[in-house]
Amino acid sequence: MTGSFIETYLWLLVPIFLRYLLLAGAVHHVMWGRRPLSFASPLTTARPRREHLRREIKTSALSSLIYALPAAVLVQAFKNGGTALTTETPTSLLGWLWIPGAVLALMLLQDAYFYWTHRLMHLPRFYRATHHTHHTSKQPSSFASFAFSGWEAAAAAWFVPFLAFVIPMHLSAFVTFVAIATLQAVMNHAGWEVYPKRFLDGPVGRWLITARHHNLHHTKFSRNYGLFFRFWDRLMGTDDMSGDPMGGTARA
Repeated sequence: MTGSFIETYLWLLVPIFLRYLLLAGAVHHVMWGRRPLSFASPLTTARPRREHLRREIKTSALSSLIYALPAAVLVQAFKNGGTALTTETPTSLLGWLWIPGAVLALMLLQDAYFYWTHRLMHLPRFYRATHHTHHTSKQPSSFASFAFSGWEAAAAAWFVPFLAFVIPMHLSAFVTFVAIATLQAVMNHAGWEVYPKRFLDGPVGRWLITARHHNLHHTKFSRNYGLFFRFWDRLMGTDDMSGDPMGGTARA
C-alpha cells in the first residue's frame, strides 16, 4: 500500500506542476507577447521581470510537492471506492442538473474557505510564515498563481480533495471545478483584465472576482480577499475598488 501511494504521488507531481506551468506560460505569452489581446486591459505598465518569474516558478514547483500529497490520497481512495465521487451516468434530470450544481457548490465552499484562511494569513502573527512569499512580487504575473510558502500550500491543498470525500458528485464535476479554479488563479494574477468594463460593472460582473479585483489586493494589500465571488468581501467590508486601474468603483 505504501509503495502504491508513493508511486501515485510521484506520478501526480508531473501533471500537477505541468498543468500550472503550461497554463501560466501560455497566458503570460499571450498577455505580454508582442501582440497582446486587443480587448484585454493592462492593469500595470510594468512588465514582469525575469528574476521575478524564475522565483515564482521555483516556488510553485515546491508548492507542487505539497499539493500532490492530498491529491495522491484522493486518487488512491478513489481507486478503492473510498470517495464520494462516481463515474456512473446520471439516470434522472436531477442527477444531470447536479453536475453543474456540484461545481457551483464547490466554488461557494472553496470561496468561503479561501476568504477566511486568506484573511487569517494576513494577520501580522501569521503573515511572515505563510503569505509573505506570495506577496513578494507586488505586481504578480500568471506564474505567481501557485507561488506559495510551504505553510500556505499545506493550508490550501487539502480542502478540495476533502470535499471529494464528503460531497457526492460525478467525477466530471470535480474535474471541471479543478480546471476552473486553476484558470481562475492564473488569470487573476496575469496583470491583464480580459473582461470588458461594461460587463464587470454590470449586474453579474460586479459580483465576480477577476484580475481587476484581485490585482488591487496585491497592490493595496489589506482588501479584496475573495477567490471567485465578492460576497464575503462585501459582507465583511473588505471590498474596495478605489485606485482601480480601469476606473470606476464596480460596486453593487
